[in-house]
Amino acid sequence: MKNISTYLSASVLSLLILGATSSLSAEVQTKQKQSSYELMSSENKAMQDDASLNPAIFWVTDGQALWQEKLGPKNAACASCHGDVKQSMRGVAAQFPKMIKGKLQTLEGQINACRMNTQKAPQLAYESKELLSLTALIAMQSKGMPITVQKNAANAAQMNQGEQWFNKRMGQLNLSCAQCHEDRAGLKLGGSVIPQGHPNAYPIYRLEWQTLGSVQRRLRNCMSGVRAQQFDYGSSEMAQLELFLMWRAKGLPMESPGVRP
Repeated sequence: MKNISTYLSASVLSLLILGATSSLSAEVQTKQKQSSYELMSSENKAMQDDASLNPAIFWVTDGQALWQEKLGPKNAACASCHGDVKQSMRGVAAQFPKMIKGKLQTLEGQINACRMNTQKAPQLAYESKELLSLTALIAMQSKGMPITVQKNAANAAQMNQGEQWFNKRMGQLNLSCAQCHEDRAGLKLGGSVIPQGHPNAYPIYRLEWQTLGSVQRRLRNCMSGVRAQQFDYGSSEMAQLELFLMWRAKGLPMESPGVRP
């Protein structure tokens, strides 16, 4: 009975997503890029916009302390190399993921690379408070700036693979990212408007999570939702998908750290 009910619930969700959920489908204009910020209530928008209300600021404050923390045998801090975060990291997050020394690197991955190679300190675990705090601090320095990720000869293979992941049907529900966030963006599922799926506000404080989380956490949530095998945190697959998503969102302003329902 359990397997039957599981199958039925999966089928129902699949039908909801793939069916004609709205008579307005012909009017959906997915070519016009839209941040999911525009779909939020005025209360949630105010929470993101006002630093005194945005819960993510607690992580940013922790990130400021970590930026100055001296580690390893060289007794080096992030500030030892990069100085004032507000100046040295301005616009940096809007360029990631990017190719560094022949490897596709996410912002979190580059933070850990600096820790291991320069500070000679242990890398930070994905979704740890420390890594999220440093990522939020750095990302905040690009707030309001447009995403500038470009497709070029160096990242073309990685970008193409990310696009394949975006369009690949996955899991028991046999759904792709594109089927929701392109084909049906703007329609409703379970009373909520389906967003275009742009990552311009990460890391975000999600009210559902009651904590800060990375775009990789959100991607794993989606994979779990369609009952697919989740990509590992920090994997090449995650970096490729994140690269394509950031390129797809090119031109949208960075909102980090964002707030979402």
